[in-house]
Amino acid sequence: MTSLRIFVLGGLTSYRALFTWLSPWILIPTFVVEPVFQVLFFALVGRQAGINDDRFFLIGNAVQFAAIPCLFAMSNTIGGERYSQTLELLLASPARRGPLFLGRALPVIVNGFASSVIALVVGAAALRVGLPPATWLPLAAVIAVSAFACTGLGLVTAAVALRVRETAVLANIVFGILLVFCGTNVALSDLPEWMATVARWLPLTHGIAAARLVASGEPMSAVSGLVGSEAAVGLMYVVIGMALLRFFEAESRRRATLHIA
Repeated sequence: MTSLRIFVLGGLTSYRALFTWLSPWILIPTFVVEPVFQVLFFALVGRQAGINDDRFFLIGNAVQFAAIPCLFAMSNTIGGERYSQTLELLLASPARRGPLFLGRALPVIVNGFASSVIALVVGAAALRVGLPPATWLPLAAVIAVSAFACTGLGLVTAAVALRVRETAVLANIVFGILLVFCGTNVALSDLPEWMATVARWLPLTHGIAAARLVASGEPMSAVSGLVGSEAAVGLMYVVIGMALLRFFEAESRRRATLHIA
């Protein structure tokens, strides 16, 4: 029961503290306006270049934008604690590390899912891209799995935050990698082979591919392999992230410092 309480209430409290909640409106530019403009920007660039169609860029960028909350919010679970000088108290607590950190991931997954859905709905309306009603539920499922997978990568960057000075810079670099490598605006078949190979080990790659197939009318059963691969990649990063947190915490105790940067 204690672990469940830490998982649920600890995660919600940490999420509220993450943005300090001076006003809920501070979230609008980042999680509503920015994803829509990213969709419109790349769709219009694609029109001018004569590459693919609006649906291609709409789906790719809407799903990929889950990376903003999933990377930045998870990175700040460590960076924010360090900045507010509460990291020492957090890691000195007897709480189990699984519920402590995974509970913080749950609101982030919801945030990433919501940002992607907003970008998809508003972007489809602005670009006049028709998405049949039957595709919305499967698309939502694919986006949810993609948000989970990207949050797993965010957990890895959260662990690395014990060894870098600026989590925002790290998250921006990772976001750029996902934007370029994951087939967001350039099909994997058009990327160099080494980039396509790397992309298959990154979150969002399989999710974007699955979302495009679903949006074109394919049933959920046809993309179950891609969705399963996306979930497996996310789980892999969750395991890596938790292992890194354990390792860096042990190293911090050995060095008598919680962070080096």
